[in-house]
Amino acid sequence: MSKKTVRLWAIWRRIQYGAGFFSFWGLVGVLIFYINFYQPANCFDLVMNGNETGIDCGGSCVRICAAGVSSPQVVWTESFKITEGQYNAVAYIENKNQIAATPELNYKFQLLNNGIVVAERSGTTVLPPNSSYPIFEGKILTDSRQEVTETKIILEPVDMWIPATVGYSQFRSQDIKLSSSDFKPRLDVKLENTELTPANNVEVVATIFNESGRPVTASKTFTERIEARSSKDLVFTWPSPIAKTVKSCEIPTDVMIGIDVSGSMNNDGDNPPQPITDVIGAASRFVNSLKEKDQVSVVTFATRAETITRLTNLHGAVANAVQALSISPVEEHGFTNTSDALTTAQTELNSERHNQDARRVLVILTDGLPTESGDEDAVAKAITVATELNENGIEVYAIGLGKNVDQTFIKAIASDESNAYFAPTGNDLEAIYKEITTSLCEVGPTKIDVIAKTKTNFTPLR
Repeated sequence: MSKKTVRLWAIWRRIQYGAGFFSFWGLVGVLIFYINFYQPANCFDLVMNGNETGIDCGGSCVRICAAGVSSPQVVWTESFKITEGQYNAVAYIENKNQIAATPELNYKFQLLNNGIVVAERSGTTVLPPNSSYPIFEGKILTDSRQEVTETKIILEPVDMWIPATVGYSQFRSQDIKLSSSDFKPRLDVKLENTELTPANNVEVVATIFNESGRPVTASKTFTERIEARSSKDLVFTWPSPIAKTVKSCEIPTDVMIGIDVSGSMNNDGDNPPQPITDVIGAASRFVNSLKEKDQVSVVTFATRAETITRLTNLHGAVANAVQALSISPVEEHGFTNTSDALTTAQTELNSERHNQDARRVLVILTDGLPTESGDEDAVAKAITVATELNENGIEVYAIGLGKNVDQTFIKAIASDESNAYFAPTGNDLEAIYKEITTSLCEVGPTKIDVIAKTKTNFTPLR
């Protein structure tokens, strides 16, 4: 063998030894790295790997990629005044996704007065799938001098979408009963968990809507646990009366009818005297149009006010008492003590005869401005007392009779300008009383939504 061949063979042996040496230690290094540092593809490494269709989402990951999910939509937002400077805010949020839900939906309520934010409240809630769900924030404080004219909710983009095994259909509300609506409102509900698994930390919101579908008030409660296939009795309360707000015919009405019997009420002459005869006929028919559970009382006023009948549901007897009314000759030169009538009506509507399930209403008719003996400003006094009635939760309907009646005064004593009516003649009263009858309650049952949501049904991350 030549020296050249020996030399080449030696070089080749060295290469083989070196390659083997480095291969061995390379494998050792790889093994050490694998044991100590290697992490297999998973759903929490902030890297799109494995069979993921997005970063840590899709594929075998529990999390659902946001790109394939419809964003939550605000259905409506509203705030409800509880007391001066205090509001409850509610929003309905729709999740159109069939299974995608989020355990962390961040939001911010904004309460505005003519475009200026007067209060904010932020929070986090769950959003189950395939329906609309309420978000509720209570006791939001504002400057009592600034009424809330608009309410907004801002939703932050959802970071985590995960499957939920069940949504809206899990809970079913039964035996809904609203009581004490003009005292300490209370809503009793039996909430059933229809699933085979218990529900923990359940948030439940009750919202009451009027006939046109507009929300008028809401309340929230919590329950720690509802066992599988079982129900639980829940109670919702409000700190202030809601009878004046919820105008369902299911809520009865206590009505006080105020009738001006001052001397001017027979100035149109005729036999029988007018316009008082037309007033008596229209008022008595109004009494008979009230519903069975409604109570009614009558107060007349001239120089002083007098309660003719106390609150009762014996409508026929009250209608007969109205038919028997007449103007005393003494009142031909007397006064029109409107403030006394308002005070007397308030006393009766606040008496022990008042049905605490009923709203309180005063329907007062007069043909002129208030007058009283002495130097006191009778007009200002009557307006002040009417304002007190409204603040006390008594809704005032005011009817001005005659072509020359002071419309500014009638509007001032009515709870709202829409509650002020004007009858140029006695013939116009029939239609006005019918309109007030319709306004007292909305035909059809009160719609009460009771919606529950819980984190129990979210698929756990793994």
